[in-house]
Amino acid sequence: MKFGIQREALLRPLQAVSGVVERKQTMPILANILLTVSPRSLAITGTDLELELVTHVALEGEVEEGRVTVPARKLTDIVRALPEDAEIRFEQEGEKMVVRSGRSRFTLATLPATEFPAMEAREEATRLQVPQGHLKGLLDRTAFAMAQQDVRYYLNGLLLEVGDHTLRSVATDGHRLALCECGTEHDPEGGIRAIVPRKAVTELAKLLGEDEELVDIEAGGSYLRFRLGDTGFTTKLIDGRFPDYEQVIPSGNRHHLTADRRLLRETLQRAAILSNEKYRGIRLEIRAGEVAAVAHNPEQEEAEATLEVDYNGPEMEIGFNASYLLDALGALDSEQARLQLADSNSSCLIDGGEEGDCRYVVMPMRI
Repeated sequence: MKFGIQREALLRPLQAVSGVVERKQTMPILANILLTVSPRSLAITGTDLELELVTHVALEGEVEEGRVTVPARKLTDIVRALPEDAEIRFEQEGEKMVVRSGRSRFTLATLPATEFPAMEAREEATRLQVPQGHLKGLLDRTAFAMAQQDVRYYLNGLLLEVGDHTLRSVATDGHRLALCECGTEHDPEGGIRAIVPRKAVTELAKLLGEDEELVDIEAGGSYLRFRLGDTGFTTKLIDGRFPDYEQVIPSGNRHHLTADRRLLRETLQRAAILSNEKYRGIRLEIRAGEVAAVAHNPEQEEAEATLEVDYNGPEMEIGFNASYLLDALGALDSEQARLQLADSNSSCLIDGGEEGDCRYVVMPMRI
């Protein structure tokens, strides 16, 4: 194997693929990435057995075809440390990969490409195309509500659902729920319903752009595959039953509080400074025309911040985890925020009024 490439052409795809590789491995081959050289391109593949990322980079000049695996972290660090606009030459010599650039030379150990595991998509697939920006927006505005290492393993991911010309993302950790949706031109027969693991959601969000360029989605029974230009991203799915989120979203909250989203978020941030660091509890004292955010901690310190709002319902006191409210308000892309309330013991529904396509449910807490 032999090829040459510019540093800038290699660094970004190399960093993306290396992000999939786990630092702690049970199999030595999983610490490596697979380099596949063809006459006109270099394919870089990384996997952790649950995710697989493949990206292609164009090659010019003298090329010698071949396949081999090299240590992902070490190669990434080498390329990152080289000067800008550096020309890098790769040449396999026996069981070593020699990397040369200018007056620098690095010799890396390799493992055979035949040992590298490949994720095969064998099931009958359902296909869909959506703009990258739309999918990225859904992930960015719901992923924060995923659980982390919950024994209810199906909560440690995000539900992607397609049906009735709507693409929807839903995440919940049992204390809060985030739901966003957008329209789709395509409506695949049978629809798509897939629970995407946390790590896959994080890595996919890094790859997606903000534009209208389309991403191809291929859904099998146990995997999702995304194709973005020269990059292919495949993830195994969480095999479980996601909660019936429609039952969680309150429909009878008659009392509506409307406020400037930015000002409400800043008010809550100020009060939360003196909240209990572990539980992050904050109490909202709601009355006609205003809301007071009150917080205290075990050191007997207290904070209170008040904001004028549009509210004409009964006086109410209700406690929340401040972080949950701030996350929801930060994810909204509307100027206004609307809190729909029933009473002090019922969950709160947060949305952007008539402006947005996102809804957030936050359970109350005792303070």
